[in-house]
Amino acid sequence: MKKLVTAAVCAIATMAFEAAADEHPTVRLGTEGAYPPFNWIDENGDLQGFDIEIGNALCATARLDCSWVVQDWDGIIPGLLAKKYDAIVASMSITEERRQKVDFTAKYYNTPAKFVRKKGSGIEISEAGLAGKTVGVQRATVHDRFLRDNYGDIVSIKTYPTQPDANLDFMAGRVDLLLADSLVLLDGFLGTPEGESAEFVGPDFTDPRWFGDGVGIAVRKGDADLLAALNQAIADIRADGTYQRINAAYFSFDVYGD
Repeated sequence: MKKLVTAAVCAIATMAFEAAADEHPTVRLGTEGAYPPFNWIDENGDLQGFDIEIGNALCATARLDCSWVVQDWDGIIPGLLAKKYDAIVASMSITEERRQKVDFTAKYYNTPAKFVRKKGSGIEISEAGLAGKTVGVQRATVHDRFLRDNYGDIVSIKTYPTQPDANLDFMAGRVDLLLADSLVLLDGFLGTPEGESAEFVGPDFTDPRWFGDGVGIAVRKGDADLLAALNQAIADIRADGTYQRINAAYFSFDVYGD
């Protein structure tokens, strides 16, 4: 009788363990929703973009049950620390300053920053060329910090809550230049009718002191299991062609970088 009871208990325990193993951990992903082509909200109120598709692919590969939370960029790290969501998938550059607050996965893309000017303005990216000019930039970004550290004593800086806000002021003539991620400017502005009168100027900016080691996913410090699952999923979607398929839907070259 005791053997039967013991066997029954073991069988129940085994079934419970297997059921638990089949359950997908629930993970909330935070994003901005105002940074095309990486993340934006469409006319139906749905999230779209490269970040969103990559996040969904990582969740499917890692067998995570994921949902999305939209958060303004200014508060995106505080929102993670306050447990409004469990990971940030929002084109966040991996910098040493941010590493003091959060842990990062390996990168999932890496693209340079560039300036944009009005065609025919003749503005050049040099101390003389920038003297007295006003530059628009999204606040609390790596581009904001780079601009202040390198050109803050020769330009006026106007900051904006989102990149589209900066683009609108540029078109209205309230700023002379924009500084942002080159793909965000190319796809979300220069490639649109509104941006036909604008163009890139100057070199690519990639210095890791400001732009970090590419763009990664941020998690709360100590969340080792989620970090490991996401890192493995990034490697897996790079290996099985999922990443390349998503990349090709948005860009004509591999944004993963070297």
